[in-house]
Amino acid sequence: MTDTVTVARPHEDRVIPSVIYGLYFIGPFTGFLTTLIGLIIAYAQRGGAGPRMETHYTLLIRTFWLSIGWLLVGLGLTIVGALLSIVLVGIPALVLGLIILGVFGPVILVWKYIRLVLGASYLARDEAYPRPMSWLF
Repeated sequence: MTDTVTVARPHEDRVIPSVIYGLYFIGPFTGFLTTLIGLIIAYAQRGGAGPRMETHYTLLIRTFWLSIGWLLVGLGLTIVGALLSIVLVGIPALVLGLIILGVFGPVILVWKYIRLVLGASYLARDEAYPRPMSWLF
């Protein structure tokens, strides 16, 4: 006979992170207003969260900023390229910016949803997200 010892983990509220995941999921359908609301809530809750839930807040915050970063890079290149294309030196920047926005835009959206699904699945199992600082998943 073997004795098994179960260690009870302290309870951490999973409701707020669940709501934020939901706000992020519906973000593209609401003009990203709900995503901004979720970001504000994540920043407000991260400081007082336990170690497991803090990883989810970090994941959510980084997912927002990384996706916005790629959007800003593509938009910036497009604008600068369009302005400089008058003298023909901006055409490569314009093309690169349009590629980032046109081709990588949907890829970034898929990347975002993969991160959200993985994060929500870890949250449903009451586990910390293992790599919240990762650029990928």
